[in-house]
Amino acid sequence: MASNEAQIEAVMEERAAAMAARDIERLMAVYTTDVVYFDLVPPLSYSGAASLRARFLDWFGRWESPIGQRVDRLQIISGVDVATAFMLIEARGTLKGGRDVKYWVRTTNGLRRMAGTWRIAHEHVSLPVDMATRSAVMDLAPGCEQSIIPERMPGDGSFKT
Repeated sequence: MASNEAQIEAVMEERAAAMAARDIERLMAVYTTDVVYFDLVPPLSYSGAASLRARFLDWFGRWESPIGQRVDRLQIISGVDVATAFMLIEARGTLKGGRDVKYWVRTTNGLRRMAGTWRIAHEHVSLPVDMATRSAVMDLAPGCEQSIIPERMPGDGSFKT
């Protein structure tokens, strides 16, 4: 039997492959039915498989091409029946309307082993934010570990570097 880490890595690979294929059944199979998902876009969270399914279907509909999903810097911490995986994921492809995009997100997954199979019970996707402009920073990539530190926080004159 494969180690917990190998099994969880396989879940992450399956997630990326299902996302690329825009295969909703295959994608939902890696999540628990009571999944809680924190996405880049509102609302603050999606709770339950039905809510997440609707979110993914909406997202799939925004792409003209397959959705490229490359996992980088995957790290896994596992126990007997719970685990955490965190990684960087590159999303790339062509949106409807013809615009090519490529950006990296930070992703953290909480997983549970259920009936011997690892499933994602919680996923949190985020982008760094330039605090001076309050805008997402979408042009970073692994290896360009730059820091954007404002001299002060917007609306607050007390933050200094």
